[in-house]
Amino acid sequence: MDFNVKRLAADAGTFLSRAVQFTEEKLGQAEKTELDAHLENLLVRAENTKQWTEKIMKQTEVLLQPNPNVRLEEFVYEKLEKKAPTRMNNHDLLGQSLIDAGNDFGPGTAYGNALIKCGETQKQIGGAEREFIHSSAINFLTPFRNFLEGDFKTILKERKLLQVKRLDLDAAKTRLKKARMPDARAAAEQELRMTQSEFDRQAEITRLLLEGVSSTHAHHLRCLNDFVEAQTTYYAQCYQYMVDLQKQLGSFPSSFSNNNQSSVSGGAGISVPTIPVSASLPSVSAGHTSSAASGGFSELRSSNSIRKARVLYDYDAANSSELSLLADEVITVSSVPGMDSDWLMGERGSQKGKVPITYLELLN
Repeated sequence: MDFNVKRLAADAGTFLSRAVQFTEEKLGQAEKTELDAHLENLLVRAENTKQWTEKIMKQTEVLLQPNPNVRLEEFVYEKLEKKAPTRMNNHDLLGQSLIDAGNDFGPGTAYGNALIKCGETQKQIGGAEREFIHSSAINFLTPFRNFLEGDFKTILKERKLLQVKRLDLDAAKTRLKKARMPDARAAAEQELRMTQSEFDRQAEITRLLLEGVSSTHAHHLRCLNDFVEAQTTYYAQCYQYMVDLQKQLGSFPSSFSNNNQSSVSGGAGISVPTIPVSASLPSVSAGHTSSAASGGFSELRSSNSIRKARVLYDYDAANSSELSLLADEVITVSSVPGMDSDWLMGERGSQKGKVPITYLELLN
């Protein structure tokens, strides 16, 4: 019991000594041992690393998930160590709406088929976005968070301990200056040597930890490269999906493309930008394809000849007068007097029926 009381008294005395030393330093009434310039620079660099890591993390999280409510929900699940529920992203939602609309208008119609294809592409982009977010969270955000919650907390702990050792050292220096009696002076000198040794040892520990920030920078650089690579892959996937979609929509022949272009060009000051495609990804010009295809079908109707045609998309016959089609098959087509200009007579072996020209590409 007496030992515990003495220990508590000693701890209280040490705490009081530190408090007095700290207060007198603030008031300019006591000298303060300054850290060497190298250690001060390391401390400044570590603090800057911590602040910029927090900012980069925050802005990356905003980029990956712009909705603050969803970010908060994901944070709560993370703290509870539970998996957040899988939710559809904006591309998924748009894609599903486009597909539902296409099915409602009918996959057999040009507009319905185009809506479905656009919806499927949006869902592909949604999947690529999820892969990008997942990769970025593991390879970029997690290492940054580990530094803040691990290495930097250790640095902060040792830095605070260094501050305590410095206060003890300066308090010991003050007591030595005030000591007058030989015994008191000898005790003060012994205390000073001990506190100086403890301060030097703690300064060395802190220095080694702070110099490790260089390794942290090197690791974060590798993480940054991983993030850029994931972002590059994501944008490349999105670009390729949209190029493929543009080519599919551009292959719609006849009045579908022409009418669509006419309605757009008729608006005041409205222009439709086209996606630039590199030489490695050749683009199909919708207007050129439509004009060429329309001219070919017009020639077929005027000459009443028979031609071979490739089927562009699957088509389900609406009634017994029509012929169901499968994508990429080749059929024989001909014009029948009095038939609607958007239709031709198609033949496949013994099967015969009307087929929409928007689903066909004439072969030479």
